[in-house]
Amino acid sequence: MALTVTTKDTTALSDAELEEMANLCVDREPNFDIGFLSKQREEWVLVTQAREGERLRGYSFETLERIGGTPSLLVGLMLIDRNAKADQTLRAILHDQFRRALLAFPDEDVLLGARLSSPDGLRAFHGLQDVVPRVGYRPTGEDRAWARRLAKRFGAEKWIDDHTFVLSPPAIPVGCLDYASAKGPIPDGAATLFEHLRPEEGQRLVVFGWAMAETLASGKLPATS
Repeated sequence: MALTVTTKDTTALSDAELEEMANLCVDREPNFDIGFLSKQREEWVLVTQAREGERLRGYSFETLERIGGTPSLLVGLMLIDRNAKADQTLRAILHDQFRRALLAFPDEDVLLGARLSSPDGLRAFHGLQDVVPRVGYRPTGEDRAWARRLAKRFGAEKWIDDHTFVLSPPAIPVGCLDYASAKGPIPDGAATLFEHLRPEEGQRLVVFGWAMAETLASGKLPATS
């Protein structure tokens, strides 16, 4: 059965939907419960849901905004059901998000920013340019400044290490892109970026990359292959 993706304002999200969303990780990390998801409803502008028939397969809280004038797609959290269609669900949600980014910021490059808890989440950045951090790359001062800007937007400005890009908030749960791929991370060797991360304690890796205007306009959206 094909996946259906819908996006709406978080203010339109019902308590029943929040309960359904919480049930996707009720027995595993990251343990996003109804109370935590209710707070996300207040903190983010949009919510995207992917369904297979009536069954929820994944969801995301996000916003499209400018950070210092830069068009940005910020993913507050995304959770993908751990099943055989996890990769397809991730692509479907991202496809809708990038399509909306194109409508919001025509003819402009768009920054995608998220917090990751595992290497698999790097698949969300497949096809983007200048992804930071990345294997074999030494971040610049501007890269570190972006890490701080994003940490501030994620409400964790005081807890970012702008050399490792690791967030260490004092309380859990913490929003992240939670996704387990059947194919593993992109690129090979990506696990080295996470080898000292303690996701069970709420640590997250701040990652960002650029969706180029010409790529968005062409319809060959990132993360769709």
